[in-house]
Amino acid sequence: MEYNFHTHTSRCGHAYGTMREYIEAAIKGGVKRMGFSDHAPMPSMPETSWRISPSDTEDYVAEARALREEFKERITLYVGFEMEYYPTHFAEMRDFAIAKGAEYLILGQHFTFNEDARAVHSYRGSEEYEQLRSYSDALVAGMESGVFTYVAHPDVFHFRGDASLYQKEMERVCITSKQTGIPLEINLLGIRDGRHYPMDSFWQIAGRVGSPVCFGFDAHDPAAAADLASIPVAEALVNRYGLRYIEPSLRLLQK
Repeated sequence: MEYNFHTHTSRCGHAYGTMREYIEAAIKGGVKRMGFSDHAPMPSMPETSWRISPSDTEDYVAEARALREEFKERITLYVGFEMEYYPTHFAEMRDFAIAKGAEYLILGQHFTFNEDARAVHSYRGSEEYEQLRSYSDALVAGMESGVFTYVAHPDVFHFRGDASLYQKEMERVCITSKQTGIPLEINLLGIRDGRHYPMDSFWQIAGRVGSPVCFGFDAHDPAAAADLASIPVAEALVNRYGLRYIEPSLRLLQK
């Protein structure tokens, strides 16, 4: 795999290794185009242990750009953020990311309901339909906003309720992906960590609808910056459900 736009750094509080180590590992693994995508700050909200701090963003972007120049003969580097679509915070988060020099965004919806008191973490999920609906609403609106390059781990929401409701909501997500041309990511972190995703029930829908699909390493340590061992598992999923695999084109942000 010659691209990966889903890479975290130690600045997000739950990844390890230096940017240089990620780049060197990616080059060794044959990656030609790579993007750093730490979790975007929410400037008006209290800081968390798993997002980059607003005060660290300038150094984050500056280091990535310096390394891009240093390694330009060996790899093409970009710097951006993984960001949620929260209606009440979207404009603020997007504008802050652009002002700090982000070049692209990927959509990773980690909480429902604007991350407020009603919210649940997508990974933990819920059996409540309103939580699933909040998750799918965010993915649909995020894709329709036109600013995201692709949707990271679209199947991360762990829904434990009525399977027919899951199918209805995820079909809506997949149809929007097809209509907007925004790919859905088969997440290789889920494969290598044995998580509940990638979920066959989701990708079966994506195959039937014809959504574009891409891969993302979701690297949190340098070794994962070229996770070649997980690619055959992802490719088998593509073949199993006749998925429309593409290499994503970055949707570069406009200032």
